[in-house]
Amino acid sequence: MTFVIHTFPRFLVFSGASILLAFFGFKYQNHQPGLPPKSFVAINAREDSSRLFLPDDLEATLWAEAPLFYNPTNMDIDAKGRVWITEAVNYRDFNTKPAERLSHKQKGDRVMILEDKDGDGKAESAKVYVEDTLLTAPLGIAVIGNKTIVSCAPNLIIYTDTDGDDKPDHREVLLTGFGGFDHDHSLHSVVSGPDGRYYFNTGNAGPHHVTDKSGWTLRSGSLYTGGTPYNKSNEGNQKSDDGRVWVGGLALRINPDGTGLKVLGHNFRNSYEVCLDSYGNMWQNDNDDQVITCRVSFLQENGNAGYFSQDGTRFWQADRRPGQDIFTTHWHQEDPGVMPAGDNTGAGSPTGIVYYEGDALGKNYRGTLLSCEAGRNVIFAYQPEKNGAGFNLKRRDLISSFPQASERYEWYETDNDFRKWFRPSDVSVGPDGAVYIADWYDPIVGGHGMRDKKGYGRIYRITPKGKKLTAPQLDLNTTNGLIEALKNPAVNVRALGFEGLRSKGDAVVEDVMKLLSAENPFHRARAIWLLAQLGQKGKAEVVKLLQSPDASFRLTAFRALKSVDEVSPYFKQMAEDPDAAVRREVGIALRDVPYEKAQESIYQLLKRYDGKDPWMLEAIGTASDGKESKVYSYVREHYKADPYHFSTQRANLTWRLHPVEAVDELKARAGSDKVQPAERRKALTAIGFIKDKKAAEAMVSLSKSALQDVSTQASWWLNFRKTNDWADLLNWEEATTQVMTPAYRKMLEMKKTVSDKNQPMAARIETAKQMASDLNGGNILVDMRVQGQLPDTIARSVSEVIFKNPDQNIRVVASQFFPRNGKVLKTDFIARMNGNVEKGEKLFANTCAACHKHGKAGADIGPDLTLIHKKFDKNGLLDAIVNPSASMVFGYESYTIVTKKNETYFGFLLSDGANVVLKDAAGQQHSVKADQIKSREKMPSSLMPEPTALGLNEQDLADLTGYLMSFK
Repeated sequence: MTFVIHTFPRFLVFSGASILLAFFGFKYQNHQPGLPPKSFVAINAREDSSRLFLPDDLEATLWAEAPLFYNPTNMDIDAKGRVWITEAVNYRDFNTKPAERLSHKQKGDRVMILEDKDGDGKAESAKVYVEDTLLTAPLGIAVIGNKTIVSCAPNLIIYTDTDGDDKPDHREVLLTGFGGFDHDHSLHSVVSGPDGRYYFNTGNAGPHHVTDKSGWTLRSGSLYTGGTPYNKSNEGNQKSDDGRVWVGGLALRINPDGTGLKVLGHNFRNSYEVCLDSYGNMWQNDNDDQVITCRVSFLQENGNAGYFSQDGTRFWQADRRPGQDIFTTHWHQEDPGVMPAGDNTGAGSPTGIVYYEGDALGKNYRGTLLSCEAGRNVIFAYQPEKNGAGFNLKRRDLISSFPQASERYEWYETDNDFRKWFRPSDVSVGPDGAVYIADWYDPIVGGHGMRDKKGYGRIYRITPKGKKLTAPQLDLNTTNGLIEALKNPAVNVRALGFEGLRSKGDAVVEDVMKLLSAENPFHRARAIWLLAQLGQKGKAEVVKLLQSPDASFRLTAFRALKSVDEVSPYFKQMAEDPDAAVRREVGIALRDVPYEKAQESIYQLLKRYDGKDPWMLEAIGTASDGKESKVYSYVREHYKADPYHFSTQRANLTWRLHPVEAVDELKARAGSDKVQPAERRKALTAIGFIKDKKAAEAMVSLSKSALQDVSTQASWWLNFRKTNDWADLLNWEEATTQVMTPAYRKMLEMKKTVSDKNQPMAARIETAKQMASDLNGGNILVDMRVQGQLPDTIARSVSEVIFKNPDQNIRVVASQFFPRNGKVLKTDFIARMNGNVEKGEKLFANTCAACHKHGKAGADIGPDLTLIHKKFDKNGLLDAIVNPSASMVFGYESYTIVTKKNETYFGFLLSDGANVVLKDAAGQQHSVKADQIKSREKMPSSLMPEPTALGLNEQDLADLTGYLMSFK
């Protein structure tokens, strides 16, 4: 097998032009420390269509492919090293014409068992474990001993093989009532946690009305419907038996016997899987609404992930505030009570995720989070780094069918480049330490469709180069064998070790404690979880670890004691812990503890909050849930200051807690020119989340502020909140008349004309054009387009105007939704693409050098771009190139002069006086006597043509910008 080594530099996100832009301020890291460069290996596959690019110390094997199985959605690997696959041959019958493709409609979809019996590194055996009419496109599987847990909405099903013949002898519907039948946004796979309980998630295709075996009922939903003919009704603002409103996608936990259902996080769009590391940290990815905002996140327990409004009654589009970029809006990142979104991975269709804790691939890979990105044909890799109470997530492309995975992805685009058919649907770790990748293989991902009529699929196996890995022979009848199982890198295999050792009780405490000195830190963590469930003797050892000098021991010990309801005596002690992650867990544990019992611990958390850590701030908010007013009284006392001089701690805590008692301080702060604009904005937001008449009245007052940013934002909040949280708090007809500026009222009236289908289209277009050049009007049009309220005809007609809007944020957001010359040119995509400097230099020579100098090359007609990299950042430069007429450089505005002899001159104004001098587009200067000029007009558009007029595509612009910014 031949390896050709390639190394590929990473990049920083573009940022620069004539206006500073903080849009999508995401930073790529070059690559993870210690991980080798990429190579590629040719894999013999269907029509020789596939190559995998991966680090040069790893190799890939095509381990299995159709017809051994078809259309893999999810997989797990048992203790014998066999791969179990859920098939989705019957995927979306309503969309995919089963009569014209492979179909298992009559008997239902299947669970397959694949095995490499002869040890040659490839599977040659496949058997059907079960084919069941209850299975229509199942999305999850977990194999734990003789139990196979299959996730297929509306059911979570357990098949049990009691006699070991690889056929189920018993079928039990453990839970039912999940929404999303035959829908991607539905029930996903179970994984065994380090505490022995089952963790899983479900997407936002609710409603989810699920009752566990103890009678506790989950009621969750949102306004999302559609995608399939079965997802017809849903609604937000539903209360579960815990009295809480859970919305959208959910992360859930349940005991193996079906009792103890608990929500661990909510308000996702469609997190495909949740995975846990051995410390108990939860990780997930989530897809977006095709707006370049997919994410990989650390899921803090109880986290609100911010897709819908907090009650699930509004989509993110309806909540977008002026000046917000799409990533911030999409995940409600400026709303109090929403968790940090994590890594913005851009456009895509994220799927399976796993945390690699083994050593077989090499210690460089231990502690690596692997996340499948089916849309972009890549497996992302992270090695999370602690950052306060949370983590930094630095991404690298680990495995792909391309040498460099593209940032550009539109789910509906197809072509005959079969490399794009590599669609990793899941990634798992085998008991041998190898990584297995399930490939759905299709020209598209998303849109509830598939195009590959043969149901082709494949499994890749990733191993160290030149090293043969074999699954260990585990003797689960002995303590030593169970210890080895507990140490296994396959998550559901080590669950067998956990269960077996737990059943032996305190008799195995000494054996398990030996793992506390293991070289692999994940083995140590697993031992702590287990000790907490080995009787009083084991718990006593865990309590001792709360005082360990190792912060990871203290963190895991606290979580382990919490899992057995033995943690409350240690709240105050651990609230004083020097490690922010430990204190975060105390805050999470205090959520349902009454104030009288929690107050001292909460005070300790407040005293140690540094004013910067968003995860810690959210944990304090969680601890204060239902007791915000009492906690805020302490905040006032501890962080004393007048409203104009809040510390960062006081400002952030006031925003997060936002009790009604803080309205006067927030009002003073929001309306003061002594406070920075960003902090004024935060204070306005806090008022906007207080559901009280006093808050609404404060916002009315602020809408009359002499500070334009305050009055504009306050007017937006009033216009927004009158339709939801504040609808019944004021006389809105009277309030609106009092506070709305004439200019804003005019734009709202014009919006009515644009929206009115009874108006002539010409009138609607002309009105929209007038709005497009106005700051308020531009924002309104963008919001209409984002929410699907602005027809394509009008959007096309106003694009020339809206891309000249004076607000750069409007221009950038509009680039995702408004076409240019019939084409949508998304600056977000361009900003994330890798630029080829050499190609960019050639593009400059062929396209730009006729007017611009860069170094020694080019003509001296337009602005000299030699030092552009010092004056602007990449996003601003990109905006200037894409929207040349929006912010023309001073001195390069173009004029048209007509003389009394009717001679016309067009160019840049160089001199103005008795003689007026213009420089035309060819660089020639023209002098005209001022008294001979009949008319002089400053032109609204730049001489520089837009990129689409020059035939430049998004990659061309990435290359060109990369060249201009790399000049030395």
